[in-house]
Amino acid sequence: MGTVEGKGPLKGFKIIELAGIGPGRFCGMMLADMGAEVIRVERIGAAQATHAPKDVLTRNRRSIAVDVKSPEGVEAVLRLVEKADGLIEGFRPGVTERLGLGPQDCQARNPRLVYGRMTGWGQEGPMAQAAGHDINYISLAGALHAIGRNGERPVPPLNLVGDFGGGGMLLAYGMVCGILEATKSSQGQIIDAAMVDGTAALMAMFYSMSASGVFDTQRGTNMLDGGAHFYDTYETADGEYISIGSIEPQFYALLMEKAGLDTEYFQPQMDRGRWGELKAKLTEVFRTKTQAQWCEIMEGSDVCFAPVLNLIDAADHPHNKARNSYQTVAGMLQQSPAPRFSRTPAADIAPPRVPGEDTAAVLVDYGLSAEEIATLTSNGVVAG
Repeated sequence: MGTVEGKGPLKGFKIIELAGIGPGRFCGMMLADMGAEVIRVERIGAAQATHAPKDVLTRNRRSIAVDVKSPEGVEAVLRLVEKADGLIEGFRPGVTERLGLGPQDCQARNPRLVYGRMTGWGQEGPMAQAAGHDINYISLAGALHAIGRNGERPVPPLNLVGDFGGGGMLLAYGMVCGILEATKSSQGQIIDAAMVDGTAALMAMFYSMSASGVFDTQRGTNMLDGGAHFYDTYETADGEYISIGSIEPQFYALLMEKAGLDTEYFQPQMDRGRWGELKAKLTEVFRTKTQAQWCEIMEGSDVCFAPVLNLIDAADHPHNKARNSYQTVAGMLQQSPAPRFSRTPAADIAPPRVPGEDTAAVLVDYGLSAEEIATLTSNGVVAG
């Protein structure tokens, strides 16, 4: 395993985060969880808060509050940029340029800066300036159409696909790629992370399946979208649910064995014309026992089985507890940093800060004098 040499694989890298919406906060959390020093730049008005936000997405980083609509405030942020490896922002195209904190402004101070931009539609294109949310981005990218039951309307998968997978995590990946390249070239660049692009990337396998003729655009009729009886969720006797993913023949055989199914009746597995009939029969079978009883029979086996747990119960499951997959920090239940590293594990989770709480300390660390900080504070440019 080796010895612990740091607090995450990104220790030593510095990122400026211009505070914005949830996916941007998620990107900042991903980078900070891995040890990067992420400084969250809040609006000056946010410093009026007296308590730290109950926002897991803002954990593990310091917070400063700056009036970025004033020239002095912009200059203060640019002073931070001079010593940073990257900057992330999630505003509509052109907003940071109007503030004087656009890519050209920042890279003029620091040519090695990787400037990460996240939007829904991208930095250009006919819809670039339009408002939107996750549901719209995944609609345009072809993902939402594929999610839902046959004959019913599409079902939004929370806002996981566009905002967080296709947006925040995509930008975090892009930032790491850009910073890694800058260590070789000594040149920064601009990262355009669009949620429509990220969602399209997440759909890669389904384009492959479509090209191979094994994925139908009619939702709810395919193997992985709830069309197959061996890949779906089922209600149990106590009104809870279980999930089955017995795709491979050997796993399907084990499903038939453990569920007490008639093997002759349930073969052949891949006869799509019988999927509906077999699903109806499985629905009856799984309603004969409680979720706990099915767990006793199937959990830990190669059936490819798991109980369907809510976000509170998930943290209490023995497997997740054994892996310390969840933690309660400052009274908030939350996920542990992921992925895990053998030699440079993440540090302990630090709870969210009161907006602007670290303003003076950060400005000192980034080279501003006590006199400069006092002037900025007295003029209301930064939080006191």
